[in-house]
Amino acid sequence: MDSQSSDSKNQDIVENKNLSITQALIPVIALVGMLAYNVFVFGDSSLDGSNQFILLMGAAVAMVIGFMNKVSYKTMVEEVSQNVKSTSTALLILLMVGALSGTWLISGIIPTMIYYGLQILNPTIFLAACVIICAVLSISIGSSWTTSATVGIALIGIAKVLDVSLGMTAGAILSGAYFGDKLSPLSDTTNLAPVMAGTDLFTHIRYMMYTTIPSFVVALLVFIIIGFSLDSNGQANSAEILAAIDSTFLITPWLFLVPAFVIFLIIKKTPPLIALLAGTLIAAVLALLLQPDLILIVAEESIWNLKNAYKGILNAITISIQIPTDFAILEKLFSAGGMAGMLPTIWLIICAMVFGGVMDAIGALARISESLLKLFSSVFGLFASTVASCLAINLTASDQYLAIVVPGKMFAKAYEEKGLAPENLSRTLEDAGTVTSVLIPWNTCGAYHSGVLGVPVADYFFYAVFNYVSPFMTLLFAAFNIKIRQLKNN
Repeated sequence: MDSQSSDSKNQDIVENKNLSITQALIPVIALVGMLAYNVFVFGDSSLDGSNQFILLMGAAVAMVIGFMNKVSYKTMVEEVSQNVKSTSTALLILLMVGALSGTWLISGIIPTMIYYGLQILNPTIFLAACVIICAVLSISIGSSWTTSATVGIALIGIAKVLDVSLGMTAGAILSGAYFGDKLSPLSDTTNLAPVMAGTDLFTHIRYMMYTTIPSFVVALLVFIIIGFSLDSNGQANSAEILAAIDSTFLITPWLFLVPAFVIFLIIKKTPPLIALLAGTLIAAVLALLLQPDLILIVAEESIWNLKNAYKGILNAITISIQIPTDFAILEKLFSAGGMAGMLPTIWLIICAMVFGGVMDAIGALARISESLLKLFSSVFGLFASTVASCLAINLTASDQYLAIVVPGKMFAKAYEEKGLAPENLSRTLEDAGTVTSVLIPWNTCGAYHSGVLGVPVADYFFYAVFNYVSPFMTLLFAAFNIKIRQLKNN
């Protein structure tokens, strides 16, 4: 589950017989070219706003193609509206994650998780531990998004203190989070894929294990090997770091009850917005009780009263805050962006949805999938074209749900005609659609996880091993005819 609105699941695929594959690809080529140059010019700061405008320019190119093919402006705007509407829940969740990060800092929850985590983890086992911890949590709650927003943030904090690469750490977090997300019966995508392919949930999960578990083992082995090669200098200052955390915050293991309660709410299928709001408010109350001095610092006031307490809590929830420290390494650890810190990510998602909406309205998504379907006639070719279609939709529509829905609807009949059981398609949709979404900066998933963890997609891309091994694993199984189930009546 990635906590987006279910509207995109029910979205119709727009077909336009007048649109050629060349015309369908022109906006994609234009967008990739413009983004490449923009990143060359602005570097990491391209996500501060320039990439967002480039996505709108890509949408403008797609609109020109639409006008040439007699697609009305009204049709394109309505499709954009539906696309943006489908992300409304995700945008609200991003705001709530920003609020949660602020209150979890000022209440001492995140520092407490880091404080005890530093005493258990060391650089050698840290990355492998990240994979396992996030996998277990994500299976339990069915959400890679919530996994990143809770233990993911804490693990990034520990990585900063241990001096472990944040790109490596984010890659390990996402490898574990998406493994659990894929296999959990509580996950939206795990429920959506079998529906689109025409099989049942638990058949889908059992069949998906054949490719998902080997991909997970590969990722875990990679991080174990990396762990043994890491320099352990990060441990040198751990005693001083622990003392600095302890002197700044009131550290107590009782604070673990708050993230445990949020996870419990998610397991009980409480809507994520409600669960995150509950975690934010409980942390705010604990901040008032346990960290009153820090509230005054955040409020930039010196006298404790109701007005200043209110100001400190609202500052933590809404804007960027910084807890003073003499340790340079702890400056980022003792800071949080609040709801305002999530606005660049929200801006990116909205602009990506504009591009994806126009591409869908002019029929480009359907044309790209159709063309990929016609490229191959073999069974392996069918699997390869499914994978390519999922990747193409993730790149163009910027939405992992559409990367499952569009190829699922377009390819279901082809799998049946080849005598292949529908679980072949549902597994491929997950192996190529669900997990690769986080590798694309302007995709809702890539934007979300990058924003929450504070690590650019370019930094963690190479280390999100599970996410890019999965589509290759499904192609490997198809190439060697491993666990390719036939329809029973064939």
